[in-house]
Amino acid sequence: MSIPIPEDGLRGPRLISAVTTLVIAIAMASLDTSIANTALPTIAADVNASPADSIWVVNAYQLALVVSLLPFASLGEIIGYRRVYVWGLAVFTVASLLCALSWSLPTLTAARIIQGFGASGIMSVNTALIRFIYPSNSLGRGVGNNALVVAVSTAIGPTVAAGILSFGSWQWLFAVNVPLGVVAFVLAMRVLPDTTRSPHRFDLGSAVLNATTFGFLIFGIGEAAHSADLVVTVAILGVALVSGAALIYRQLGLPAPMLPVDLYRRPMFALSSLTSLFSFAAQGLAFVALPFYFQSVLGLSAVETGLLLTPWPVMTAIAAPFAGPMSDRFPPAILGGIGLALLAVGLALIATLPGHPGTIGIVWRMMICGAGFGFFQSPNLRAIMSSAPPERSGGASGIVATSRLAGQAIGAALVALCFGISMVHGPSLALGLAAAFSAAGSVVSFSRLAAKPVRPAAAATT
Repeated sequence: MSIPIPEDGLRGPRLISAVTTLVIAIAMASLDTSIANTALPTIAADVNASPADSIWVVNAYQLALVVSLLPFASLGEIIGYRRVYVWGLAVFTVASLLCALSWSLPTLTAARIIQGFGASGIMSVNTALIRFIYPSNSLGRGVGNNALVVAVSTAIGPTVAAGILSFGSWQWLFAVNVPLGVVAFVLAMRVLPDTTRSPHRFDLGSAVLNATTFGFLIFGIGEAAHSADLVVTVAILGVALVSGAALIYRQLGLPAPMLPVDLYRRPMFALSSLTSLFSFAAQGLAFVALPFYFQSVLGLSAVETGLLLTPWPVMTAIAAPFAGPMSDRFPPAILGGIGLALLAVGLALIATLPGHPGTIGIVWRMMICGAGFGFFQSPNLRAIMSSAPPERSGGASGIVATSRLAGQAIGAALVALCFGISMVHGPSLALGLAAAFSAAGSVVSFSRLAAKPVRPAAAATT
């Protein structure tokens, strides 16, 4: 079924249905980046795998995501974002069923790789579709809703996993995606509109270089953080560096590059992407370090830890809907800078908690972090998308997802590095580093006030 390109977004029931399918899909894909972490010990015991080997259940999914986001975003510009999204959703749903039916670590890992590619199809064009679904005067609200779903889904992953595991086996973590995926697929086929298409061809060479660069980069960072053999680590990072240089050189002469170097010539886009990378590195540091901090340093139980983590996503859920519409009226540079400054303050306060803090003292600090993150994300996402011309929405959308995942992967790797420095003070060190990343992101965000807008991009929301 082909649905015409809307002149200025969808209206009425079609808008609600389109938003519903995007919300379901992005929530599932975001949850599955973190939900498996909680179940790793259970999965390892059930399939007779070592804890080290079981990490591939997480790594396989993340690597498949990172290496394919930009190629799928580029493909969306060529064949239409709707088509990439629908196929991504179908692959993700089928792969979720395969995960639930897996009987060994190799079969589960293989299914997670397929699931990662499906999630990449969803995430790579999700933000680009928002531009064609929401009316131009509501773009801020649209990206705000999307940012809210991503942030909350990522944050509550461990809580959701714990809830499912309390009454079922680990297979249910993946099985619950199947009916939700079917509903989202049916809605997508019925209501998502076609989008403008670019005449350029898909660049297979750039796709291979992109996969090599990001795959070896994330893998190398993880190896370095876990104190792997120095020669091997340097070799892995060297491959990433060489392939990255070749990728950038190849993109310079292309009219619509897969790695959007053309968009990075726009100061607002470049600074907003850097701000996003800093913010998600801070989030990745915090979300990995906080459970260890609460349990290992403060001696709290797993249940208490889950409850104390909850104020962050709750405050994000409260702040994001306000920040989205505000970004339609106020500069994202100011809103994002204030949000990241709040996040930096909250993280610093948590890192410097006294030896025996009270519950209230932890909760209000977590609330500051959640409010700051929610206040930043929506305006920054709007700044990235509105600074790119409509025909490059795919490239911009790919960078949104790539910045988020790369930042989270870097943050998680740095936590391991902090633990290697000191097992006792590692969590506090990681939280302090998270505060530093957030503060740096705030500075970069405010620097966007001096960036000169590009006229064609300014009209991109129309």
